[in-house]
Amino acid sequence: MKNLRRDFLKMAGLAGLTISSGGLKLLASVKDRKGGLDLPGENKILTDNHVQHFNMSGFAAPKMKTVRVGIIGLGKRGPGHVNALKLIEEVEIKAICDIRPERTTFAKELLEGYDHSPEIYTGGENEWKKVCDRKDIDLIYNITPLELHTPIAVYAMEQGKHVAVAIPAAGTIEECWKLVQTAERTRKHCYMLDNAPYEDFQVLTLNMARQGFFGDVVHADCAYIESKEYNTFSKDFYWDMWRLKEFQKRRGNFYPTHGLCPVANIMNINRGDKFEYLTSVESNDFSMGNKLKELASKDDFYKPYLGKEFRGNMNCTIIRTNQGRTIMLQHDFSSPRAHTYIHGIYGTKASALLHPDPPRIAKGQVKWATEGEEEFKKYQAEFTPKIDRLMGPTSRKFRGHGGDFLQDWYLIDCLRNGLPLGMDVYDAASVSSIVPLSQWSVLNRSNSIDIPDFTAGAWKSNKSNMDIMLSNGGGSTKFLWGNKGEFRM
Repeated sequence: MKNLRRDFLKMAGLAGLTISSGGLKLLASVKDRKGGLDLPGENKILTDNHVQHFNMSGFAAPKMKTVRVGIIGLGKRGPGHVNALKLIEEVEIKAICDIRPERTTFAKELLEGYDHSPEIYTGGENEWKKVCDRKDIDLIYNITPLELHTPIAVYAMEQGKHVAVAIPAAGTIEECWKLVQTAERTRKHCYMLDNAPYEDFQVLTLNMARQGFFGDVVHADCAYIESKEYNTFSKDFYWDMWRLKEFQKRRGNFYPTHGLCPVANIMNINRGDKFEYLTSVESNDFSMGNKLKELASKDDFYKPYLGKEFRGNMNCTIIRTNQGRTIMLQHDFSSPRAHTYIHGIYGTKASALLHPDPPRIAKGQVKWATEGEEEFKKYQAEFTPKIDRLMGPTSRKFRGHGGDFLQDWYLIDCLRNGLPLGMDVYDAASVSSIVPLSQWSVLNRSNSIDIPDFTAGAWKSNKSNMDIMLSNGGGSTKFLWGNKGEFRM
């Protein structure tokens, strides 16, 4: 954590943070027993010294007829957004950027036959700044490794750009606050690109919750579980082995978004409720260290990574909200387990659960109604929101990540119609803060730690986000197949 803090301060500074000089001195002096920055102390200092200059919840930028986009980062997820954006009307992809020339070439090939002629930026570590500096770009897609999420997002907003940043948006508490302060100061959107809230069952249960189907939501189970061992140890899947490095330098849940974002929407986090505190417990590593030793015994490439501990296989984080709700959040990238988004919603009147399949809904104390059954179909007919009725069939044509397309379409549609986005900077900061906070809890025998209120109290009166019924004038942006309908990663 100490090195992460030093690196971030070097790259982005603390100039945008509203902290007195005395507060900065106090922040620098707070140490824990391990010799690093005391996170509870840092939490209190940063929270107490924050003054909200402008409430970004519900913020709507002026309408844009055309949204001009620059895409930074073309690893394994960037091309998916290229494929989606090229098929949305009134989008101009003006620039694409990656440190690897072959990735920009691949992305350019994806645009053949479409009305996009982006300029290429590649080869240098700071080429992304040239994209952000351009005057003919409105929105930056930042789909880079985690250590670059906040620095690029902050720089883009400071250059007058809205930004859509990959998940999680930040890796430290200071980065979370930097995003909040920069968005408030520049009045630019900082949107976190999590596709899970746009999946079919998640938008269905969100609408059910808003219509009162569950009664008072009491508890939620959520998770992102999937074996990433092959990807993590692959020499060319992740740029510069960044995922492997994350496994070795972090503890806790470093990928909380897919499970937590849909639940946060249902519980109205930052809009009537807020995360209060968490406690996190983690297993030992039973897989990654052994795999590394096996690979290093056969290939010298892996030897520099020996001698470092890995994050444990399973992390379980429990969150309590201000209104007394609880959330169990799980994460496991190491074990040989099938892809799992646990999405369990439990209220005083009804429940819903996704994974293990099939999706299911129960009203009262009766048995589950599972997908395909008549009772489940009745729920779908009554509660499927307009956004899914309008764009769901199209988004599901995109292999593997239909939520990506629906999310990208909704983001562009909101910008074109001058509407608030589905997620704001406070949501990005709140969910991303689980990364450092869960790590602190794991390293301190699962002691609880407060989750900052990034809204500075505005959560008590902020209105709901993510207009899934398109009742505020959205939904006018058209979908274009173009000359090709392929979806290539």
